[in-house]
Amino acid sequence: MITTVGARAPVSGHWGGAMDRWQDLSAQVDGRLEAASAGARGVFAAGIAERLMRRHEALPEDDRADFTLSLRPLLDSVWEGVLGDSTAFPAVKRGIAEYMLSEFCHNDGQDGPDDADECAAAATLFAAHAYVFTCRDFAVWAARRGVEAVDQHLEYLADRGEEDLPDEEDALLAELRRQLRDLDLIADHSRELRHAGLGLPIDTSIRLRVELRTPLSATE
Repeated sequence: MITTVGARAPVSGHWGGAMDRWQDLSAQVDGRLEAASAGARGVFAAGIAERLMRRHEALPEDDRADFTLSLRPLLDSVWEGVLGDSTAFPAVKRGIAEYMLSEFCHNDGQDGPDDADECAAAATLFAAHAYVFTCRDFAVWAARRGVEAVDQHLEYLADRGEEDLPDEEDALLAELRRQLRDLDLIADHSRELRHAGLGLPIDTSIRLRVELRTPLSATE
C-alpha cells in the first residue's frame, strides 16, 4: 500500500530553530507547486522519483526491492509523457492499473505487503498519478517522499556502519533547497510544459530530455 502521509521533520534536540527553516522551505515548495501548471508538476514529480530510483538501483543487490525495480519501465514512460510524448499515456495508465489490481494496493494496513511504500516506489507511483490525473497533491506527496528518503538513507548508511555521514539537519534542508532549485529550472520551461500533456514536437521533447531530465535526475 502506498501512503500519502507527508515526511515529518525529525524532532531530535539538535534541530532547535531549524524546524522553522524546514517548515518555511517545505511551505515554499508546496506554494510553488500550487502555482505551477500540471505539466510542470509532472516533470517535478518525475525528477524526484528518478533521483530516488537511481539511489535504490545503486544499492547492493540484497537491499534492493523487486517491486521498486519493476517500476523502472513505468518511470521511463512517465518521463516520456511529461516531456511531451503523448503516446506514453497508455503505458502510464496501464502501469497505474497494474499496481491498483496487484496485491501491493490494499487496505490491510500492517498486515499487507509494504513494497509500494518504499520511497522510490511511492514517488514513482505519485509521479505517474501526477501525469495522468494532473492533480497537485500527487506532486506534493512526491516532494515529501524526497525529504523522507533522505532521513531513511542516512539511517541505512548508519546501520551499515558508514562514518562521516552528513548532518541530518543539513541533509534534509539541502533536499528542500534542491527541490526549489529544480522548480526554478522547470519554471524556465513553463511555457512549453504547459502544453506538454497534449504532445510536443519531437525535436522539442528531445531537447527537454537534455535540458530537464538530465539535470533533474542528477543525484549529486
